[in-house]
Amino acid sequence: MPRLNVNGRVVDVNADPDTPLLWALREHVGLTGTKYGCGIAQCGACTVHVDGQVTRSCVMPISSFDENQKIVTIEGLSPDGNHPLQVAWRALDVPQCGYCQSGMLMAAAALLAEKPRPTDEDINAAITNICRCGTYNRVRAGIHQAAGQGMTG
Repeated sequence: MPRLNVNGRVVDVNADPDTPLLWALREHVGLTGTKYGCGIAQCGACTVHVDGQVTRSCVMPISSFDENQKIVTIEGLSPDGNHPLQVAWRALDVPQCGYCQSGMLMAAAALLAEKPRPTDEDINAAITNICRCGTYNRVRAGIHQAAGQGMTG
């Protein structure tokens, strides 16, 4: 039975080793914040961090992970929902429908961990997630606001 380290907790996942991480997280671990969008790693709705790196979980089988790799989902980004990015997202009304936002937040958090004061060009290069509502300007503003609050990782 595969064992995964998710949000600081090692869990046994009773699923086929070929099961994508996305579905293991949602259906076997009960963390539904990570969303299914396209299933081909293009839209970013399924973005999580694996050892601090942005990972599109819809195409990664659980067999490619072990319990030593730290997987962080949107639920693990902040225990109380007050990560500087989440605060900025609320203050600026970043989401419209909100479906893509957990993936956007995870991509933005990885960017800020790497570049605490990103330029617009850095944001354009790092945030490749797709938002059907087109809130990209507010996403950029939210990242800049969180960076201004001393976001470092």
